Amino acid sequence: MSEKTKGTLTNKKMVGRAIKDSFIKLNPRIQAKNPVMLLVYISAILTTILAIVALFGLRDAGIGYTLAIAVILWFTVIFANFAEAIAEGRGKAQADSLRAAKKDVEAHQILDLDKKDNIICVSSSKLKKDDIIIVKAGEQIPADGDVIDGAASVDESAITGESAPVIRESGGDRSAVTGGTTVLSDWLVIKVTSEAGESFLDKMIAMVEGASRKKTPNEIALQIFLVALSIIFILVTMSLYTYSVFSAKQAGIANPTSITTLVALLVCLAPTTIGALLSAIGIAGMSRLNQANVLAMSGRAIEAAGDVDILMLDKTGTITLGNRQAYAFCPVDGTSSEELADASQLSSLADETPEGRSVVILAKEQFGIRGRKLSDKNMEFVPFTAATRMSGVNFDGNEIRKGAADSVKEYVIENGGIYSKECDDAVKEISNQGGTPLVVAKNHKVLGVIHLKDIIKQGVQEKFADMRKMGIKTIMITGDNPLTAAAIAAEAGVDDFLAEATPEGKLKMIRDFQTKGHLVAMTGDGTNDAPALAQADVAVAMNTGTQAAKEAGNMVDLDSSPTKLIEIVRIGKQLLMTRGSLTTFSIANDLAKYFAIIPALFLGIYPELSALNIMSLHSSQSAVLSAIIYNALIIVALIPLALKGVKYREVSASKLLKRNLLVYGLGGFIAPFIFIKLIDIILVALGLA
Repeated sequence: MSEKTKGTLTNKKMVGRAIKDSFIKLNPRIQAKNPVMLLVYISAILTTILAIVALFGLRDAGIGYTLAIAVILWFTVIFANFAEAIAEGRGKAQADSLRAAKKDVEAHQILDLDKKDNIICVSSSKLKKDDIIIVKAGEQIPADGDVIDGAASVDESAITGESAPVIRESGGDRSAVTGGTTVLSDWLVIKVTSEAGESFLDKMIAMVEGASRKKTPNEIALQIFLVALSIIFILVTMSLYTYSVFSAKQAGIANPTSITTLVALLVCLAPTTIGALLSAIGIAGMSRLNQANVLAMSGRAIEAAGDVDILMLDKTGTITLGNRQAYAFCPVDGTSSEELADASQLSSLADETPEGRSVVILAKEQFGIRGRKLSDKNMEFVPFTAATRMSGVNFDGNEIRKGAADSVKEYVIENGGIYSKECDDAVKEISNQGGTPLVVAKNHKVLGVIHLKDIIKQGVQEKFADMRKMGIKTIMITGDNPLTAAAIAAEAGVDDFLAEATPEGKLKMIRDFQTKGHLVAMTGDGTNDAPALAQADVAVAMNTGTQAAKEAGNMVDLDSSPTKLIEIVRIGKQLLMTRGSLTTFSIANDLAKYFAIIPALFLGIYPELSALNIMSLHSSQSAVLSAIIYNALIIVALIPLALKGVKYREVSASKLLKRNLLVYGLGGFIAPFIFIKLIDIILVALGLA
């Protein structure tokens, strides 16, 4: 589903559609949604009327000059429309691919759960909430729902873009299914959870198209500020015109300042650069989130992610790899390490859990003990049970058991063996280090302990360090005991942790932080996470999670990757950085254009202003033409930056502000002096001024 910004601007089909949409957006109703660009739109209409009137002898200024101003103003409006349309283009392309997955299919509705053969065929568009359907291998799931019976492999590539199938089954946190996905094996009985037209896929299509994108509070506040600036410049321009008329009359000369020139001056001084790009920045931010396979239910959620200062992360799958792995063999009571490794590997041959496989691999890596088969020694595997909390093998009169310390201790003592203090100390030491001890016994004699360890994901320490630089506090959430949690938290480099986490504990922690004025982000996938997700300012639900979790969150991660929360925060901060940087550039631009144009504009009335005409512009008309051409072209030049976003940097807010003022403030002030002068030289050289 994703597409890079560079690809967007070189995609002929997308650019073609954006150009077409640029003209469609000239509709007055659409223009009225952006007050700053509405001012440019009205100015373009006014100068067009002045150019037409000039054909009949009623000239405000030279007809060529007036027509040139009108054309440039229309291009300014079209360029602003193009910026928004190209940002929307990526969403429309994503929406097209999603529509291909959404089609009306035949659904098999079960009328009576007690009689599963009592089935009727209905169109998927006729399904209602709480209807029961059955979907078999090779069939498309016709609607969103929860699996209430069965288990099957499901292809979700149409939604997530990932080709690897996933397992969906009744009960637990992997029961939610999405309409438009395909069952690859077995069958599922599904209870429909959405009405027709309100499915997850429908919401996705609306969101990625931008159809449901509402302006965020920050965006509205900035737009009000820009409107206020525009009103100020309207008053300034009117005052300048009045003053020009009065001064010309006093000097006994004709007023050298035309209405066309004043309209062009107004457009140059108004914050048109950020006004033109503001909508594109917001749409592009949501598009970047879509490219990361995250669906935001509102633009407000993305902005909130940019302001987050508390990050609550699940330990399993986020900070750790998700499965404990064998880390070391700790022999006791005179047993050799190789003897312990050999017995540990034998007890794990038929253990298909990740922990069991890691024991086999560790024995092979440390002592070269090759993998063997149960059939080699006619071994009988003893599976793990909740009652015994042990597993192992029996062969040739030998018994090997591997399991929880207290279970193995009881097993050894009951059979006349000894559970030594050395073993007890080894178990305690491993637990204190945040590991899980597995005691191994052969023929009722304890050989030693396997140290199982949560493996911290590579690079998470650096990520958390980056978060810290940005003033974000990271908190690990885990069901582990406080001792284990503390050890893992220290190794991972998080700032704090919540051990033995319960739904009530998570909710209380979030509320406590919010009471103190913090913005909290959290990720979750289970029904037990729903209360905390509903409370969090940024709540990322896993697509593989329950329907309750997805409804509680304001974002859904289609890849179901808990680490995505860190990327979401980056995208949110990048959105705010981009908007702030381009606003700074735009205001600095306007200030520079004021100093560049005004002296040249009133030179005819006040020759003394030549001292301030540091750019030595050819004439007042060439100054205005150069400025308004620059005003239009700078919008085009900044479109790639608005789409791609300002480069993300893990620095504090104060350092970021200083850098923006230096780069975009100073750069925005200097750029108009350079380019307006260059355009002025070109216009004079071509005889156009």
